[in-house]
Amino acid sequence: MNFVYTPQATPSLEVRGRDERYAVHRIHCVGRNYAAHAREMGMDTREPPFFFSKPADAIVANGTAVPYPTRTANLHHEIELVVAIGVAGRNIAVDAALDHVFGYAVGNDLTRRDLQAKARDAGKPWDVAKGFDHSAPTTAIHPASVVGHFKRGAIWLDVNGKTRQRADLSEMIWSVPEIIAELSTYYSLVPGDLIFTGTPAGVGALERGDDLVGGIEGLSELRTRII
Repeated sequence: MNFVYTPQATPSLEVRGRDERYAVHRIHCVGRNYAAHAREMGMDTREPPFFFSKPADAIVANGTAVPYPTRTANLHHEIELVVAIGVAGRNIAVDAALDHVFGYAVGNDLTRRDLQAKARDAGKPWDVAKGFDHSAPTTAIHPASVVGHFKRGAIWLDVNGKTRQRADLSEMIWSVPEIIAELSTYYSLVPGDLIFTGTPAGVGALERGDDLVGGIEGLSELRTRII
């Protein structure tokens, strides 16, 4: 097959304990999926889940520095459990949803908060607030066959050694199976799809030079420096 230009490399993530890599197809994100975070953003708690997207090439490998993005003065961190889809499906039943999961990772849904607020207030899309370059630092994927599935466990983020976010996965408003089931009514999910499942309370601004360390009990730590 010939192309008019050389295609960009396929975005991918390391798979813990394997030589193969996980090719990223799409990045789906869930908004306001912890009650405390919904309240800090001025919203009610158990509203139906809503979704937004990041481009696949927003992925940043663990330990890689992230340049402070342009057109913002208020870059925020959002630590999240990431679900990696391994089996295709559409209109997936809740009780079958975990059969479609390949594994899990830790991600940071970096956000241009000032641009998000302007877009929200004007009823406009969040694309430039959420889907910018380098906006999805993510650890290696841990296969579910090794680590199992996550209903609970500590989730946390420290910035320069000080805790910013700390909660438990059991505090998610919508569980992983519920998220997969709902998302699959909008999209045909395929291997390579990542789902960022929402962030707990404590989001806050980042500055150049900040060192971030975040994690979820049972998964690798995510380490990022803002430059």
